[in-house]
Amino acid sequence: MFAVVRTGGKQYRVAAGDKIAVEKLAGEAGDTVTLGDILLAGEGDSISDASKVTVSAEIIAQAKSEKVIVFKKRRRHNYRRKNGHRQQLTLLRITDVGEGSKKKAAPKKEAAKPADAPAKETKKAETKAAPAKKADAETKPAAKKAAPKKTAAAKKPAAKNAPAKKPAAKK
Repeated sequence: MFAVVRTGGKQYRVAAGDKIAVEKLAGEAGDTVTLGDILLAGEGDSISDASKVTVSAEIIAQAKSEKVIVFKKRRRHNYRRKNGHRQQLTLLRITDVGEGSKKKAAPKKEAAKPADAPAKETKKAETKAAPAKKADAETKPAAKKAAPKKTAAAKKPAAKNAPAKKPAAKK
């Protein structure tokens, strides 16, 4: 059985066992993804209902495509720009093209998350209190640093064009 799927703005004709390179998809190597936008499905010369077909694939690797050189030039204007670009790709192996209800992901354990959440909130409260103490400690040295700057500004000559006094030579 084959199917035509759309992903990353492009269309691919796939069958079980095919390997394709598509625009980057979220996931790590070994993860299973379901390609949802199915345009056409069939077997041999017959075409079946595309809404009932599911296409599942396994991520082989996250990779980059060949480098594309972008060179811009304007004659007689000394304008040349050279850039390169490598598009991010995901390599997929089509594991199954078949009819049936769409597979749903297994429900995640949500009970464990609320048990961990109060512990994290107490850590956040401790970290919020600690930076406040640091901020008070940091403001005091900052005030000391500001005082010498004012004295340095007083030493500057009053007028822009007035000559600066040279220190007396030591004998």
